[in-house]
Amino acid sequence: MTHLVTFDAALEPVRVPTGTLLSEAARLAGLNLMQPCGGQGRCGRCAVRIIAGSARRRSSLRLSADDVAAGWALACQTVVEGDVTVAVPPQESIERRLTTDRTAREVVAPPGYDPIRDQTIRRLNLTLPPPSLDDQTDDWSRLQTAIRQESGLAVTRLDLDLLRRLGRILREGEWQVTAVVEDGPAEARLIDLRSGHTPVEAPLWGAAIDIGTTTVTLWLVDLLTGRVAAQVAEYNGQIARGEDVISRIIYASKNNGGQELQQLVLETITALLEAACARVGVSPSEVVKATFAGNSTMIHLLLGIPAESIRLMPFVTAVNHVPPLTGRDIGLPIHPAAAVDCLPGVASYVGADITAGVLSSGLDDAEAATLFIDIGTNGETVLGNREWLLTCACSAGPAFEGAGVLHGMRATRGAIEEVWINGATYEPTFRVIGGVPPRGLCGSGLISLLAEMFLTGVVDKGGHINTTLPTPRVRVGDHGPEYVVAWAAESATGSDIVITAVDIDNLLRAKAAIYAGFSVLADSIGMPLADVDRVLVGGSFGQYINVEKAVEIGLLPDIPWERFSFLGNTAVRGAYLALLDRAARERVRAIASRLTYIELSADNRFYEAFTSALFLPHTDLSRFPTVQAARAT
Repeated sequence: MTHLVTFDAALEPVRVPTGTLLSEAARLAGLNLMQPCGGQGRCGRCAVRIIAGSARRRSSLRLSADDVAAGWALACQTVVEGDVTVAVPPQESIERRLTTDRTAREVVAPPGYDPIRDQTIRRLNLTLPPPSLDDQTDDWSRLQTAIRQESGLAVTRLDLDLLRRLGRILREGEWQVTAVVEDGPAEARLIDLRSGHTPVEAPLWGAAIDIGTTTVTLWLVDLLTGRVAAQVAEYNGQIARGEDVISRIIYASKNNGGQELQQLVLETITALLEAACARVGVSPSEVVKATFAGNSTMIHLLLGIPAESIRLMPFVTAVNHVPPLTGRDIGLPIHPAAAVDCLPGVASYVGADITAGVLSSGLDDAEAATLFIDIGTNGETVLGNREWLLTCACSAGPAFEGAGVLHGMRATRGAIEEVWINGATYEPTFRVIGGVPPRGLCGSGLISLLAEMFLTGVVDKGGHINTTLPTPRVRVGDHGPEYVVAWAAESATGSDIVITAVDIDNLLRAKAAIYAGFSVLADSIGMPLADVDRVLVGGSFGQYINVEKAVEIGLLPDIPWERFSFLGNTAVRGAYLALLDRAARERVRAIASRLTYIELSADNRFYEAFTSALFLPHTDLSRFPTVQAARAT
């Protein structure tokens, strides 16, 4: 049987078979419901209200008894069993202070950059001898000869579409043309051919792109000078279907989820390309080279490659070293024959974002023992120097991005980003992004809040809330013990903003996974974390972390602060270096081959380290002497 589902936010009702999920019905109705957990019913962000009709809840996780009585249901866990009318609340809008070229530091080419020597893309102004009865050489051979005489490159390939237009272009230009050629590792290829000569100083455009699980970042680059002309970033559109890679892999395996996720990230990249190109007054079709970094799942989803094997034993990717591609292969509005290069990964959970990060951080050429941590939804870590490199990855989950936390949110306008608690009164003060009434807690705010709660005794070493404290801020709510950060009267939502015992447990698991990951790496070579000479923190999220608070909860090792360096987005900078310099691209390949991967799921040491790190800051307080001293005072 089929049933009519009417959404108040949709233009028209849709008819679906019995048993269809409300989330699928919403998609068919053209609505974009947030499903950060990938439709597993864990986050509660897809809650809708059933006004009338017949629908069955398979799960009510994240909903209280009062919520269910009021008609609320999780769209990803509720099936249609009759005609039904559904109210959809306003969906969370995504805003954030993202880096653009208006605020970011100017990026120029590395010292000594020479586009003729270092760059794989060449632009050539050519003048060809016209054919005659005495010289009946075919057009393609004539062009090949001119390119070889001008540059020494033996071009053997071009697209059929360009071959079809070749004769017309040559004759329209009266045998004066501009050729764009890729000098590949095996053979040279003609990317573009245009009538007339191009001014020597005119830019030749490329793009360095980092597909982060949370944020996609794009740098528009003049390949001739190495200058970054525009830097743009936006949230990855896939967030609506899963905030972590596992959630997205699960979503991709359902119905046409893989195609949908591919389309969402392509739409995000397209919007960034259009924004960046608009700033310099060019068309995205003028981009003739693009280099991609991203974790293994992101690269698979970009290319429409099934990613299911990544999350299943024995955790194998379909590909770590993606063959050369073109703009047409990817489906982006860059030049159809543009050279597209996906940087190499290492394993299922150590991808091209990490090899690019190692390149840009210089870790592979460091003399001192260096720890590189990319803090995000996936906790990837590298330990080593120029002689050796170890790597691992752990699923930290999206707690520090606000998912899995009752009043968690992304670092948008209205998010509490810093908290201080009075040790005598247990009263909090906080700073909110945008200086407006708070709506929730973002990752940096959660780290700060948890550290303050621990230092002031609101929570104990195990993360348990002390419900005997003489303050109304501590109470028992629908989800157990909780601490009120902001009262309803001062919030933008009209409800109290709290952190619950369940939230704290999720945060402890996230920080424990990250800490256990680099602990196992250090233990693998018998190196105490205190002996690490440098700690490099990558990832956009890492820029907002207060190192003192991160150490106090046991997220980062307790070593002198001067050893920490916060590098920002190392993945996009690595993609940029590989975009410019063939030697840097070869270095990324070498890094991928040098990295020794440790599979934590098969290592008992990780479970032991993870269990020990599930406390504030750790079961072994000798690892955190400064925290121990601070709490004693």
